[in-house]
Amino acid sequence: MTTTSRFLPPIPADADLATAGVREMLFFPVTPFRSDGAVDHDVFASHLRERLPYGPPAVFAACGTGELASLGMTEHREVVRTAAESCGDVPVFAGIGGGLGVARAQALAAEDAGASGLLVLPPYLNEAPQSGWLEYYRRIAETTDLPVIVYQRNQVRLDRDTCLRLAETPTIVGLKDGLGDLDQIRDLVQALGDQWVFCNGLPTAELNQIEFRELGVRSYSSAVFAFFPEMAVAYKDALADGNTERLQHLLDGFYRPLGRLRDEVPGYAVALVKAALQLTDPAFGNVREPLMDPTPGHLERLQQIIEAGREALATTPSGPTPEAVR
Repeated sequence: MTTTSRFLPPIPADADLATAGVREMLFFPVTPFRSDGAVDHDVFASHLRERLPYGPPAVFAACGTGELASLGMTEHREVVRTAAESCGDVPVFAGIGGGLGVARAQALAAEDAGASGLLVLPPYLNEAPQSGWLEYYRRIAETTDLPVIVYQRNQVRLDRDTCLRLAETPTIVGLKDGLGDLDQIRDLVQALGDQWVFCNGLPTAELNQIEFRELGVRSYSSAVFAFFPEMAVAYKDALADGNTERLQHLLDGFYRPLGRLRDEVPGYAVALVKAALQLTDPAFGNVREPLMDPTPGHLERLQQIIEAGREALATTPSGPTPEAVR
C-alpha cells in the first residue's frame, strides 16, 4: 500500500515506510502568554524557530497544546499568522473547533493568516449522532480550500461509514485519533490508507506509536518535542532504526514516568508541556483557565523525569539492534 499525504511530501511507492514514515513526528507548539495575559508573539516565534532545525515536517499551531479553547478570535488568527511567518517552507496547520459558526470563522481566519491546512478539534460538550458529525465536518470543509484533518477524541467517535462518506469530500484528507481503538484504526487504514493520512493523537503518543506503526499509521503528535526535542528525535530515530533496546530504555526512563504524572490531574497533557518549558524560560507563562499549572510537588517530579530522560539518552546504544520494530 502506498501511503501519501496531502500536507506532507508524498512517500515514493518503493520507499521503506518503516523508515520514511517517522518523518511525521509532528510539532505541536505551546502558546506563550505574558504576565498581563496577552499572547507573547516574540516568545512564540522564537519557540518555533528554535525547534525547526530538529526537522519537524509540519507545525500544528493553536491546537490542544496551544490552548485553542482559551484563545479569542483575534488571538487565534494572530497565533496562526506568527507561525506561518516563522516557519518558512514548513507547513503550518491551524487548530480550529467549537460550534460550527466559530469553527468556520476560525477556518477563514487561518486561511487568511497563511495556514497550510486545518485540524478540527472536538467541540466541547456537544454530543451528536453520526449524521451530525458528518455534516459538521462537511460544512467546515466547504468553508475554505485548505486540507482538513478530523480529530476524533472524547465524545467524537466516527464510525466506518461516516469516515468513508467524509472521504468523499476532497479536502478532508485524514484522521487524527485520540481514542486508541486499534481495531477501528486497523479497519480504517485498510479502507482509506491510500486516500487519508492517519495520525496517532493519543496523549504522549510515543507511548503507543509502536502499536500504531504496526497498523501503518506513520504520523504521531509529539508534545514532548515542544520541550525536549532531543528526546523526541532520539525516540523517532530509534523507531526508524528498529533499535528496540533503545526504545524500551527511553520509554522506561522517560515516557512512562511522564505518562503516569500526566494522568494524575486532568489537563496535565497540556499544563506539563508548558511547565517544562517554564523550567528553563519563565517567559512562556502560565496556562489559561480552566487548565491549571502543576503543583510545586509535581513540578519537582517533572524536573526529575526530564533529568532521568537526559540520563537515559546518554546511557543506551544509538545504533540499530537486530530486532526490527515492524
